[in-house]
Amino acid sequence: MAQLPWLHQPLEAFCSLLKTKRIGHAYLVAMDMGYGGEQLTLALAKASLCTAVGYAGSCGFCKSCQLVEANNHPDLYRVEADGAQIKVDQIRTLCQKLTTTPQQGGRRVAFILNSERLNQASANALLKTLEEPGKDTILFLQANSPSRLLSTISSRCQRLHLEIPAKSVVRQWLHQELQISEDVAWCLPVVGGPLAVIEAVESGREQLLVSYRKAWLQSLSSGLLCDSLINVNEKQVSDALKVLYLVVHRILVKKQEVDPLTRVALANFAGKIMQVETRLSVMPTVNSLALFEGLTIEYRQLMSQ
Repeated sequence: MAQLPWLHQPLEAFCSLLKTKRIGHAYLVAMDMGYGGEQLTLALAKASLCTAVGYAGSCGFCKSCQLVEANNHPDLYRVEADGAQIKVDQIRTLCQKLTTTPQQGGRRVAFILNSERLNQASANALLKTLEEPGKDTILFLQANSPSRLLSTISSRCQRLHLEIPAKSVVRQWLHQELQISEDVAWCLPVVGGPLAVIEAVESGREQLLVSYRKAWLQSLSSGLLCDSLINVNEKQVSDALKVLYLVVHRILVKKQEVDPLTRVALANFAGKIMQVETRLSVMPTVNSLALFEGLTIEYRQLMSQ
């Protein structure tokens, strides 16, 4: 939390509510994990259980804080997706636990990560608890994509005021954290946030994305697919398509002289790329070579009109 300055304000605002006893029973934390959504959710949960909470968060020293740090607090419950979804049995178990008496004599606190992965059955199982959570119970629902969360769930949660930091702020933060001169913030839309950028840099994924960017620029210019795109495996198709979208978007920004009709077609083409990327999760298999060649040909035809 100390390393993510854009999370300080929402934590302070929540702690102010705690100290003035104006706390709600359910909160939606609409912040991607790549921007610190999980860290913020845990900090909010920890503050809710702290017996000496301050305006900047939990004290870190009381028994409750020590139990949370040890992952051993009996009144703190964590739920995350079992595979692609949060299943109904997980939520039923959670709701049952929230009816028990707090072992530490304070609050019972639960947080659900990636809550947009609640399916219809698990969401329905959670509704009654959201409506009648019981005394001294707080639920936090973190969501990477809050628009995908069922409205019956989101409408029953209060929202914290969260702001995604400007790209300039993230760029400066990444320079400080990584101690490098290169601008790695360009891949934010691909990996999902500054924390994910750091992970991508450390794992070598960012360099792979750079190679995709160079390959797409060359392929779109020549009409011939580069070797690095021909050899993309199934797990890398999503990254390659997201990079292609950024390349096409950059062309739209730079080529202001392109006639209006072509610009509209180019924007539609960029939208199509992301639609294809979104559908990847439900495709049984993907012929990436045919897909990439088709997109390259379509781009060339579009720009030659």
